[in-house]
Amino acid sequence: MTLSIRNIIPIIKAKFLGINDIAIIDAVSIDSRSLQNSESTLFFAIIGPNNDGHHYVTQLIENGVVNFVVSYIPSNLQGKANFLVVENTLQALQIFAASYRSDFDFPVIGITGSNGKTIIKEWLNFLLSPDYNIIRSPKSYNSQVGVPLSVLGINEKHNLAIFEAGISTTNEMANLQKIIQPTIGILSNIGSAHDEGFHDAGEKIKEKLKLFSSVEVLIMNKNRTIEAFLNPKIKTFTWSSEDGKADVFVIAKESSDRTEFKITYEKLCFKITIPFNDQASIENAMHCLMVMLYFKYDHDTIQQRISLLYPVEMRLKVKNGVNNTTLIDDSYSSDFQSLKIALDFLESQKQYKKKTLILSDIFQSGLVTDELYSQVSHLIVSNKINRVIAIGKTISGFKNKFPNCISFETTEKFLETIDKIPFENETILIKGARHFHFEELVAALEEKTHETVLEINLNAISHNLNFYKSKLNPDPSLGELAKQTKLMVMVKAFGYGNGGFEVAKLLSHHKVDYLGVAFADEGISLKNAGIDLPIMVLNPENTSFSAIIQHQLEPEIYSIKGLTAFLKIAEQKKLKNFPIHIKLDTGMHRLGFEEENIDELIAKLKDNKTVAVKSILSHLATSDDIKFIDFTLSQIKLFEELSSKLMSELGINPIRHILNTSGISNFQQAQYDMVRLGIGLYGVSNDDEEQKALENVGTLKSIVSQIRIIEAGESVGYGRRFIAEKQTKIATIPIGYADGISRHWGNGVGYVVIKNKKAPIVGSVCMDMLMVDISDIDCKEGTEVIIFGENPTVTFMAKQLGTIPYEIMTSISQRVKRIFYRE
Repeated sequence: MTLSIRNIIPIIKAKFLGINDIAIIDAVSIDSRSLQNSESTLFFAIIGPNNDGHHYVTQLIENGVVNFVVSYIPSNLQGKANFLVVENTLQALQIFAASYRSDFDFPVIGITGSNGKTIIKEWLNFLLSPDYNIIRSPKSYNSQVGVPLSVLGINEKHNLAIFEAGISTTNEMANLQKIIQPTIGILSNIGSAHDEGFHDAGEKIKEKLKLFSSVEVLIMNKNRTIEAFLNPKIKTFTWSSEDGKADVFVIAKESSDRTEFKITYEKLCFKITIPFNDQASIENAMHCLMVMLYFKYDHDTIQQRISLLYPVEMRLKVKNGVNNTTLIDDSYSSDFQSLKIALDFLESQKQYKKKTLILSDIFQSGLVTDELYSQVSHLIVSNKINRVIAIGKTISGFKNKFPNCISFETTEKFLETIDKIPFENETILIKGARHFHFEELVAALEEKTHETVLEINLNAISHNLNFYKSKLNPDPSLGELAKQTKLMVMVKAFGYGNGGFEVAKLLSHHKVDYLGVAFADEGISLKNAGIDLPIMVLNPENTSFSAIIQHQLEPEIYSIKGLTAFLKIAEQKKLKNFPIHIKLDTGMHRLGFEEENIDELIAKLKDNKTVAVKSILSHLATSDDIKFIDFTLSQIKLFEELSSKLMSELGINPIRHILNTSGISNFQQAQYDMVRLGIGLYGVSNDDEEQKALENVGTLKSIVSQIRIIEAGESVGYGRRFIAEKQTKIATIPIGYADGISRHWGNGVGYVVIKNKKAPIVGSVCMDMLMVDISDIDCKEGTEVIIFGENPTVTFMAKQLGTIPYEIMTSISQRVKRIFYRE
């Protein structure tokens, strides 16, 4: 997004009172706490039921924000910023987003329903992202505020959008329809969530269907009740396991850990399998299948991708608990309809015969209280729940309806006695409304097997990959068949410390063109693990050439000596056209053929049939620093001259590539045939604006091992480098320099984050632990500690330590367990 205030004024029909109406806007915000707010941010001061964004305008101006959409100008601020005055700031945000959406013409999938929206959205993103640059709602941004913020994230490189739309009462969906303007609709289901906002089920159905008033097709489970409310002009694409008149007929066969579907569509009949057998996942997967059918995917692709569907963590999550227990974590919502699904899921996932339900007050049921808890009681009995722990004032009043029930009015009261309640050899469903903070229950009951872990967000990797994909040029020579510049992704050094195989597997799913590793053993490991993408070895040693050939890796050749050695082995093995990659030194002066070697190189390669030059490459030394733009341009110019000479003399047309991560952003004119993405994939950029668009990938976490109080004059750690000036509370964290934490990060230079507060490191960082000052933090032994992630970032740490993020990330020891997850 790049617009001026002058462009925006007529769109939202604002009165301008400010200092510069040509100010450029590249971001929109409603959160005054965001550190991303800047001079080019347009802040909408939303007035909510419990908060008024106008109250934060003064502080935002002090922090450098100068552009505001307001309903009124706070006192004493006129003339200090640009104010776009409107009657209603929320409506202005929605109107602005709707206008912005109209500037784009590509398929937009709009999803609504009572349950499953987020899962369908995330699964569709997974299934379709190898073929599309997708913009989708972040998290569950499906509200009157969340939807416009989601839509405003579209850019010109996106070619598919997936947006959720959630409503709680009448006269809401029409607003969201204008903003999303979906071309394809998905109705997940109609359940009891938010029933209290509607007069009856019919009113709710009619309201939800407003999202699809202009779609080219509506995908839904065939349902005569819903069809009775549907405008007959809307084309439907339906599925069913009961109604043979549906467009797609489904026969589902469930087993202990999966469901196999027999799909009949037109004259096509095929099978797919999903790794789930609960009803909710079956329905969500079917909606995803319908989209793939509508997009005309072949059934082989559908089968392969759908078999890889995964649990979406923000809903039901299965975790190991203490004392041989299994936890079903559904601490996201508590309504009657989702309780039924969760109990079904509990039955399918249980590892132990004994079942416990921890349940909060239930909301969004649409039922009077007595009837609600009578039906809940029936559900619990029919699902053979052995024990119920009820939390909340309302549900506690009905505890006599539940088997073997104990109750607590608050989560805090339960946590005070949790150590006295036996949990052992059982499956525990934890189901609670958000404001009960049941995540604290999950934390208390979850097995603490790994105190220090590096969590890797695979969704963030996908996001960052797609961000850089959006910067790639099409090949104009291909006309309508234009394809983007090819993409190599670097997974050397154990995926920059984030895990080699797991990242490579995800990249394989996203259909990148090449993987890059530093040494042969890294590539061999990936090949042995089943990665079938082409893998280039950038720093091969001559002694590894035989292994490279054996494992079908592709070596970078950077010297006459190396070329001679490889050609000798290639001739001995009677190879034919084995792919190699020629590295040119254009000024980095690290590895590569220099200009004076080119004629000898040509002579060596001319008429040689054992190898084929698959690509010619070089490496930029200063693509991230504008001060050296002339040097970078000289490197590009030299690369053009040398590579062109090679191609001409040898009569070849190989892939050419010179750009690294920062080069992709800063020197788009030199993309050639391929670019190499490295650190950017892992969420790190040298450009502050670009950094805002990337997502954090790795979060290094540990826990508080021990807490102690020391008095003034007492010291901490080796060498007494820290001596307390007053009584101080010290926490010991089980991570040290053997895990990759620099000793220079100790003794007041660095900090960790505990309960969203900074805890400065005191004394020396030890081999296996470090100590922090928690005098102002209310925590206990076992409390989570963030070493790096969102705060502090590896970029911040690197600046403080006088190094680069690469070193921070690749220093994390292999003894730190990596945990991979999808949000």
